[in-house]
Amino acid sequence: MTQITNVTMHSPNAQAPLAPTSTGNLPVDDNWRRSIPAQVFLNHFFAMDYHIHQQNDLFDLAKFPVFQQFYGLVTDESRKALEKLLLNSWSAEYALRITPVVNDEQYLQSSLHWTFPQAYYSALFSARAFLAVQGVNVSNEELIRKRVGNAVVRGYYPASIGYYALGPINSYRIQRLPMAKRFSVAAKTDLLLPSRAASAQAELAQFLKTTRDKRVRTLRNAIQTNPKTALRSPKTGEILQKFSVEQYKQLAKQIGYTTYFDMLSRLRISSINREIERFVDSEIDVKLFHQSLVTIVAHVNSVHEAYIAKALGIQAYRQLVAKLPSYLQESFVRERMNTIIAPMLEEPQLEQEPYLQMAA
Repeated sequence: MTQITNVTMHSPNAQAPLAPTSTGNLPVDDNWRRSIPAQVFLNHFFAMDYHIHQQNDLFDLAKFPVFQQFYGLVTDESRKALEKLLLNSWSAEYALRITPVVNDEQYLQSSLHWTFPQAYYSALFSARAFLAVQGVNVSNEELIRKRVGNAVVRGYYPASIGYYALGPINSYRIQRLPMAKRFSVAAKTDLLLPSRAASAQAELAQFLKTTRDKRVRTLRNAIQTNPKTALRSPKTGEILQKFSVEQYKQLAKQIGYTTYFDMLSRLRISSINREIERFVDSEIDVKLFHQSLVTIVAHVNSVHEAYIAKALGIQAYRQLVAKLPSYLQESFVRERMNTIIAPMLEEPQLEQEPYLQMAA
């Protein structure tokens, strides 16, 4: 497994997180109480943003053997599909980026209904492109989630987004957040945004836990509400109301790993995922939330784009970008290519014969 290293270089287009809004004297009225779930959700994503800036490790990717030896499986036919996936990812990121420019709190709050899914789907299409360049063409989100989870564990991602959780409920193991144990989120009662590396890592560990909890409950309900799959009591034949430790271990195996991708999937709006509803009329710093999402999505997509450009070759990647609509060509896509992707690939140590490295 690739060793994930610590920060050595600063991303040239990274922005520091906005200064947390002071919440030292929190109101205790009904509006604030209704805002608590939204504030907790903001804290989680701000912690992701904060951890990315603390690690400052995007350029470490170029030193990973798994990156240096990365090789793609791209044909003329698959190249067209790859270009479409990237166009979808960049279009969603573009829409996400332009929303916070509007300096209107009410508009920003209502815009969460589309910026949340934009953030998720930008990362989703980026992940699909990352897999497609390796010859893995999947559209099922559950399969994508598991493939990305395996790639995280195998060291394809820098430490800033390389953490994960595994194991059965009540016995989760949190990996690659070494400072998380020094700071207990459960002990927090002030709902303050994380302001230190330890508190940010603890917040991320808590986010991994609650995200894995939701996935365990969802899978358990899906199994138990279907008479054909429901586990039953060997004595009575009745559908089980409680699971044993061993049964929860089996669920954990089916779920796989919980990673940054699962956390971003909390932004997806569907019939069973209504996270957005907690933000209606909430009193949180919406602008800060937007900036955190922009930073996270840009970071995740930069990692995937670096692998894609490595597989295609920088000249072919430049040609791909040159075919984009002008609103994308002259935006963050070109800037990221010139300030992050190209410098990574122009490192002397990368000029070697690549071989196929799959992220199965």
